[in-house]
Amino acid sequence: MSANLGTVHTLGVEAVGQPGERRFRLFAASPRGSVIMWMEKEYLINLSLTIDHALAQISEGQILRTEAPVGGLSATRSMPANFPLTPDHELQVGQIGLTYEERASMFMLTGMPIEIIMEPGQDPIAHVREEDAVSIRFSQQQAHDLTGTINAIVASGRPVCPLCHTPLDGGPHACVKQNGHREIIQVEEGEGEDEEDE
Repeated sequence: MSANLGTVHTLGVEAVGQPGERRFRLFAASPRGSVIMWMEKEYLINLSLTIDHALAQISEGQILRTEAPVGGLSATRSMPANFPLTPDHELQVGQIGLTYEERASMFMLTGMPIEIIMEPGQDPIAHVREEDAVSIRFSQQQAHDLTGTINAIVASGRPVCPLCHTPLDGGPHACVKQNGHREIIQVEEGEGEDEEDE
């Protein structure tokens, strides 16, 4: 069953573990509940790039992407101590949707969980459960802060390819920018509906 948490008062991203073995999670909370979205590093990078591009368009170039210095974590924020130990929703993200609601000047992010189906004698099948999606809304300032945090977290880990932004491990690299472009996140502009948090 899908859930819309409305406008969040807490929003951030953190990495768990050591570089090369880190897991990444976006956390958010609103009066309606809390959520942790686990996602791949590439998803975070594309989310940051997409938000920055949208902010630049919305502000007509007044809000520009800020690159984090390598090894710098000053902009990052860990999960608050008062964040629920057991959030209302926790999911491994298989697909992300991002929409900008022009009338409300708010972003809406929707995370859809992925489920791995294992059948005897069959290859595992990844299934995105759109019906269990969790959505959050956040402001332009929250969006800008979020991308700054993502950039600092990414800069503190392994180096990334300058073209496709995927981590480099020192071995051969199959760059998707040189072999076809892969879209993960799509931003759509819409009027949206005014809503009030409960």
